[in-house]
Amino acid sequence: MNKLLDLLCGLLSGIALFAIMALTFFDVLGRKFASNSIPGSLEMTELLMVVVIFGALPLVSRRGEHVEFDSLDPYLPPWVRRAQWLLVHLLCAAVLLALAWLMWRTGGQFAETGETTAQLQIRKAPFIYGMGVLCGITGLVHLWLLRYPPTARAEGEGAAL
Repeated sequence: MNKLLDLLCGLLSGIALFAIMALTFFDVLGRKFASNSIPGSLEMTELLMVVVIFGALPLVSRRGEHVEFDSLDPYLPPWVRRAQWLLVHLLCAAVLLALAWLMWRTGGQFAETGETTAQLQIRKAPFIYGMGVLCGITGLVHLWLLRYPPTARAEGEGAAL
């Protein structure tokens, strides 16, 4: 299950990020050498950023790579850390599953009204539905993580600095 999640979400985010890079590259080339920007490049970048962010969200949650404040952890007894772990994952799951439901509902409304982007007229509903599905998957990831005890990390482990 982890490999499938890594593969699908990683590919989704990676392809969208590569598309942003290529779009930006060709947009800058067009502006510099042809004095003409790619029409709708900003809209496309915004939509692709949605795909990158929400596509990576389940992976970030599964790997525990969210920003966290853990300066007090060495001073807390193990039972408090365990309670904190349970509370955080339950709260994250509840919020993400509620957000998934709201996004799915909004996607339905956008599909009914035919809501599109301003310049390129791209339908917004598939993106909102995708955001809802990925939030739902992330909520389920947090529920899945409740099965495992919190792990102690070495100093600086998981940091991207």
